[in-house]
Amino acid sequence: MIMVAVPLAERMRPQNLAEFVGQKHLLGEGRFLASLIQKKAALPSVLLWGPPGCGKTTLARLLAKEFSMELINLNAVSDGVKDLRNVFEASIGALRPILLFVDEIHRFKSSQQDALLGAVEAGQVTFVGATTENPSFYLNRALLSRLRVVQLQPLLEEDFIEIIDRALSDREKGLGNSSLGMSDGAKRRLFFASGGDARILLSTLEQAALRASQKGERILEVEDIEEAAQFTSSHYDRSGEQHYDFISALHKSIRNSNPDAALYYMARMIEGGEDPLFIIRRLIRAASEDIGLADPQALIMAVAAKAAIEHLGMPEADVILAQVAIYLATAPKSNSCYEAIKNARQLAKDYPSEAVPLHLRNAVTHLMKDVGYGKKYEYDHDWPDKVSPMESMPKNLQDRKLFRPQEWGFEKEIKRRIDFYERARKKLAETD
Repeated sequence: MIMVAVPLAERMRPQNLAEFVGQKHLLGEGRFLASLIQKKAALPSVLLWGPPGCGKTTLARLLAKEFSMELINLNAVSDGVKDLRNVFEASIGALRPILLFVDEIHRFKSSQQDALLGAVEAGQVTFVGATTENPSFYLNRALLSRLRVVQLQPLLEEDFIEIIDRALSDREKGLGNSSLGMSDGAKRRLFFASGGDARILLSTLEQAALRASQKGERILEVEDIEEAAQFTSSHYDRSGEQHYDFISALHKSIRNSNPDAALYYMARMIEGGEDPLFIIRRLIRAASEDIGLADPQALIMAVAAKAAIEHLGMPEADVILAQVAIYLATAPKSNSCYEAIKNARQLAKDYPSEAVPLHLRNAVTHLMKDVGYGKKYEYDHDWPDKVSPMESMPKNLQDRKLFRPQEWGFEKEIKRRIDFYERARKKLAETD
């Protein structure tokens, strides 16, 4: 029989709340979970929402132990309605109350959530769910209303240092027997490389320790962590909430005229295997929404980049994405086009029945001409400055201004042109 070594991350999993690191906003003196434990109150059904590796599964296990409950684990990926019903049947006449823990609850389909609803509502089991995704996007309202949503936070640097020191010193479960040391710089690098995920931290530390022992090293340095970090997973999930969080951060960094932040968030997505066409589509939107006519070249460049990315593909297209992101972030900003179409659409909703003035309609038949279609239409090219005194808006809307150019970038020139045409029309109107 082949013996498989238990990973360091599993060996170091806390066995009691005293060993649990972080989440002081829940477990600190007087906080929600700490108060329940201290008062020996009943544990309500809760939903643990937080990033990977922050302690959701461990906390569920410890809660079962603290409240003397039988823990039954299910996984939303592999288990279904039949498994839920088996748990509910087992809860009838059970010697101890059951804590049903479902990991990745956001993957439960609506029918599976409905199957869980009745048992939770009746208190047949105490339910603890865990999710990395925003529950309001994935859980139906009925189930969500019956759960206490508990948000867990990413671990802090001080939490990570404590976990590292424990792992290095623990002779029974950790790396204490290796007498391995670690520089402060290496600890800090491991903190950043782990992205708030304790599992990744311990997996990376284990890789670094293995390589150090092979080289005969006694102290882990920054280089050892960077080398080991190549073998741990990326901190970006293109199929989850991060898919939207990072693209939002990229867009808002461009709006904020911060090319470094834009490049960082974009690089995180690229490293996580994000579709470059997903990225460029948002950049095209940003080129129009946040830059617009302040720099018309922005949209041209973004659209051209999409064609180039489709032609080249990855990894060659990364520099094209970088070029567009830098250009957009440093371009003059204006949301006047965004505001203009928003104003126009609202006006269209408020006045959905205004008729097109007769002089702007095409008289394609004799009858249409007889009733006034096209009558008094002024051909602007026949007038000085290529503008006539004719009004184009419906009568009830002639005082409305939808586009308000800014005194910035190329829009300053556009404003000059609009002012010129308005003065020309006013002059012609006064002459008439």
